[in-house]
Amino acid sequence: MNTFSIAIHGGAGTLVKGMMTPELESKYKQALKEALDAGYYLLENGGSAVDAVEKAVTVLEDSPLFNAGKGSVFTATESHEMDACIMEGKTLNAGAVSLITGIKNPISLARDVMEKSEHVFLAGDGAMQFAKELSYKLEDASYFYDAFRHNQWLEIKDTDSFQLDHAKKKDSKFGTVGAVACDQDGNIAAATSTGGMTNKKWGRVGDSPMVGAGNYANNKTCAISCTGSGEFFIRGVVAYDVACLMEHKNMSLADASNEVINKRILEIGGDGGLVAVDSQGHIAMPFNTEGMYRASKSSMGTEEISIYK
Repeated sequence: MNTFSIAIHGGAGTLVKGMMTPELESKYKQALKEALDAGYYLLENGGSAVDAVEKAVTVLEDSPLFNAGKGSVFTATESHEMDACIMEGKTLNAGAVSLITGIKNPISLARDVMEKSEHVFLAGDGAMQFAKELSYKLEDASYFYDAFRHNQWLEIKDTDSFQLDHAKKKDSKFGTVGAVACDQDGNIAAATSTGGMTNKKWGRVGDSPMVGAGNYANNKTCAISCTGSGEFFIRGVVAYDVACLMEHKNMSLADASNEVINKRILEIGGDGGLVAVDSQGHIAMPFNTEGMYRASKSSMGTEEISIYK
């Protein structure tokens, strides 16, 4: 039987250490553990990698601690615009949605785009129309209301500033959630979901829903879910860049991930991190920020739940 494994993230950058309390740290780790265990349980019982990553991400989307689903940040118009992408490595099938509102679990809608439409990427009104046709329940705005998130927005509303999620330093937290997994058959998958940037304008879309930028899976190489300064991750085609180094330079998962996160993305001014897995079940979780909410578990008996370096 193939080594099976899963790795998840709840965003890179994290709260700067001075703002993190023991209670809050414990809450974050508990939420990561719940998502990790939910995905791993499916893998352990013969479930597919795509089922496992969707499950892990929905658990993170349901937590107000992370900038995705329930915890999504406020846009310039005091609304929520969410993005998500899912991809399976065996077939290279993928589904993505962007600029959607009122959907409790955007990752599930992305999977429906992959499996129930002829398309890969649906955005805005069209994505909402698709959700309607599938009888998705639309949550009221109050479901997505979080006092901490609202205060973040109030601090910078009516300005040209935007924030990549938590904290005092605008670059201190890139709010995304994601998961990658390798199942017992050696198939891999990746899923990423985000609420975007606080006070974002003009329908801004980051790397999270873009195949090859923030999310990618190919059995020949790796599955990747990214979190970071989206504009740079798009320009660096980060997720695919890791896969390319593995395919064309025969680099290992660890070396390729490290090269992209600790060299290439920094060279163009970006920062963040990623979680990755290959079809042998190896895991990599590099980041170049103070921390990254992350967790991983493998059938080899290893488990990690961490925030800081």
